[in-house]
Amino acid sequence: MIKISFISVLLVSTALFVSCSPMIKQHPTFNTTDKKQLEKPIPTNLYGAYLAGRVAHIRKDFNNAADYYKIVYKQNNERYELIDRIYLILTSKGRITEAAEYAKLAIKNKTTNNFAKLLVAVSQMHDGNYQSSIKKLNKISEPIYRSLISPLLNTWNYAGLNDKLKAFAELDKLNKEKGLAPIYNFQKAILLDYFGQNREADEIYEQILSNKDTELSVRMLEIITNFYIRTGQKEKAVALMHSTINNQALDSILSSLRDKTIFANPQKTRPILSSASIGAAEALFTIASTFRYDEAIDIAHMYTALAIYMNPQYSTAKILMADIFEARDMIDDANEIYDNINSNDIAYYPAQIKKARNLIKLEDYKGAEVLLKNLSEDYDDIQIYMELGEILRLNNRYIEAIRYYDKAISKTKNPVNLWVLYYAKGVCQERVGQWKNAEKTLMKAYKIKRHYLVLNHLGYTWIRQNQNIDRAFSMIVDAYNQAPFDPSINDSLGFALYNLGYYGMSLPYLERAAELYPSSAIINSHLGDAYWFAHRKNEAKFQWQHALTLKDDSGELDINATQNKIKNGLITKPSLTYDKEKIEETIKRIKKQKPSRRL
Repeated sequence: MIKISFISVLLVSTALFVSCSPMIKQHPTFNTTDKKQLEKPIPTNLYGAYLAGRVAHIRKDFNNAADYYKIVYKQNNERYELIDRIYLILTSKGRITEAAEYAKLAIKNKTTNNFAKLLVAVSQMHDGNYQSSIKKLNKISEPIYRSLISPLLNTWNYAGLNDKLKAFAELDKLNKEKGLAPIYNFQKAILLDYFGQNREADEIYEQILSNKDTELSVRMLEIITNFYIRTGQKEKAVALMHSTINNQALDSILSSLRDKTIFANPQKTRPILSSASIGAAEALFTIASTFRYDEAIDIAHMYTALAIYMNPQYSTAKILMADIFEARDMIDDANEIYDNINSNDIAYYPAQIKKARNLIKLEDYKGAEVLLKNLSEDYDDIQIYMELGEILRLNNRYIEAIRYYDKAISKTKNPVNLWVLYYAKGVCQERVGQWKNAEKTLMKAYKIKRHYLVLNHLGYTWIRQNQNIDRAFSMIVDAYNQAPFDPSINDSLGFALYNLGYYGMSLPYLERAAELYPSSAIINSHLGDAYWFAHRKNEAKFQWQHALTLKDDSGELDINATQNKIKNGLITKPSLTYDKEKIEETIKRIKKQKPSRRL
């Protein structure tokens, strides 16, 4: 068938989500009196609100979950266990001012969750109450706070108080740990930048750029180029951006930053680090980025929300937040974030592309098409044409899709993109009956990269057409060895073996394909064919009947022929022209896999 290396530490000690991160193990504790209160059942008149909150929580509708929990707590404020849940959920949705009020209640009720104290401290910093924030942070004794988080934030608290000596003294606490050197160096550079010590800042920025072990982020580049432009070194900023456009995954946002740098007016360029709050946002984002891996996604989520709270225009943090939402399958929430990125921001275009991809995931093809076509009026970019081609292909609008794939092909310089585009174009050409053109296009993809998708499509189609059988079967085997649990490739291998006369040998692959992709009409039809000649005729008829009840995404299922098979069975065995010796040698190359697993 076609078809940063830090040890995990406890930073947020109450589970935010239904499927808890392994990092989130410790639960809040209360005094004896509080524990007795927890044993009391929720009053009947509030149970509906509590249940609605739980349902919303499970569905990851965090705004409604928090609001329902708030109703329960306000009318029954002995439910102390709800407090931690409320402020964490509110934080996750960026409702930090509300979250801080519940964090204060949690502290009053002696929660052991240090994140509550941090939350209040960040809220105080946001409101300019720097001394209060410093006192709150200094009360947290946990080592990770003492060695990293509190010094980072207190650096910017003292910057807010314009106390330069104490700001640098706080930051120097990070310099005791070699593992924190990258964080320390960049934070020192931006702190010097903030205080207008341009010569010293320039020296450290240069050290960062010259260190081959430093992994430059987009945000670091944005801050450094901004510094160069403001300090009469625009040529250096432009040269830096030209030397950095080498990461395909970040190419669009880097290109936006490069263009912004090229056309920047030094006299009108304002410093990014214009306030202590923005500096604090950088510190919080550093923490979030540090813990941006699956096991600590709750931590990344919380600290990213705090970074955006401290700097509402922080588009890099918004992109990370949207990524986190996507990782949690909260696609609508991610798209809401993308919609909040300003059109003149360097992250706007990539955010819109990511939103379009999300709409495709949600099968809102029309919405994605409209978005991309509107975007194409301002951006003549390969990604737009690739995505439009994909939308049109998924909706069987193959001729239109081919036109957009051709536009993308004309613009691409990277073979990684090129083979994919040739493959997608070739599939569309084959679907509209242009096989000779499709064959040429697919061979272009094959010459660039022998990816299992290309191998499978070419091999399967040749088998169907009784062409190049020896080579076709070899391609399918190579595809299978690359992706042994892909249902389409299992189907192709089983289909090929069936057509070569190896009926019994074909069954495990066709059965695995049907197990992995049970809703495929053509796979069930192929399995029925193999069952018939393997002398399992009742099972064959069942598979054919079942195939007729399913949607045929492949366009290959012949309904009349299938009905005839159910009535009369198969009379003629498949007959292909091939070199039996070559086929037998190719069969030996099929990698043995473990027994079929259910997903």
